[in-house]
Amino acid sequence: MPLPVSDVERELTHTRRVRYEGYKRADDLWDIEAHLTDVKNHDYRLKTGVRRAGAAIHDMWIRVTIDRRMKIVDAAACTDAVPYPGGCERAVPEYRKLIGLNLMEGFRKRARELLGGVRGCTHITEMLSGLPTAAIQTFAGEMPEEDESGRKPFQLDQCLALETTSDTVRKWYPRWYRGKAA
Repeated sequence: MPLPVSDVERELTHTRRVRYEGYKRADDLWDIEAHLTDVKNHDYRLKTGVRRAGAAIHDMWIRVTIDRRMKIVDAAACTDAVPYPGGCERAVPEYRKLIGLNLMEGFRKRARELLGGVRGCTHITEMLSGLPTAAIQTFAGEMPEEDESGRKPFQLDQCLALETTSDTVRKWYPRWYRGKAA
């Protein structure tokens, strides 16, 4: 269901697209890639010159290669369009600092510490926050949600719908339901 139609006339001036893709590799590792573009529908004046309507102001990529435990074993970033050529690209090699981090163990906080602010690129760093959930979706169907280990499924208590006292958990994960008895 789409958002309600606006009651006020409006004009599109900017489009940001962020896409995440997950790849299963032949070497039993996984690549999670994110791609961000920013485009204006009008000519846009920057200090570095005019960017024509439809031309990307930002066109940036990040890829992390992870193992089955979601540990990052490789990382690469690149930029195809930036607002400040010769400056923005300086941040690209900094994203190798992600190697050794685990997407499921404090990743967002640690990534901000390593690459937030002047330590990285604002736009590439923003994409990092979606990598854990993109990885989880990439692994969906590859590993059982519940196994014999006795561990609670990772998705429980991660959102309102899957809070362990919710009716959703009572219905779909009764073993883990912690609410009132029916």
